[in-house]
Amino acid sequence: MRILLFLMIFFISGALLVIENNNLALRDSDNAIKFGGIYFSWLGQIISNSMTVTGNAVDLRWLPTNTSVENLTK
Repeated sequence: MRILLFLMIFFISGALLVIENNNLALRDSDNAIKFGGIYFSWLGQIISNSMTVTGNAVDLRWLPTNTSVENLTK
């Protein structure tokens, strides 16, 4: 339930940011179409960036290497 609420707030606030930053009045059909293009482009970029971050995190070496205390003091 919390995840659903978070997602709703995220998507609604994102839509409001797109409307505000582009000065769109959604009563006009041309602006509504423009809003849809900008909003879904924004969502696509978020998904792409999330995939990039996830891919980079997976490629990191998370486990410690086999080093002894003697090797660290040299």
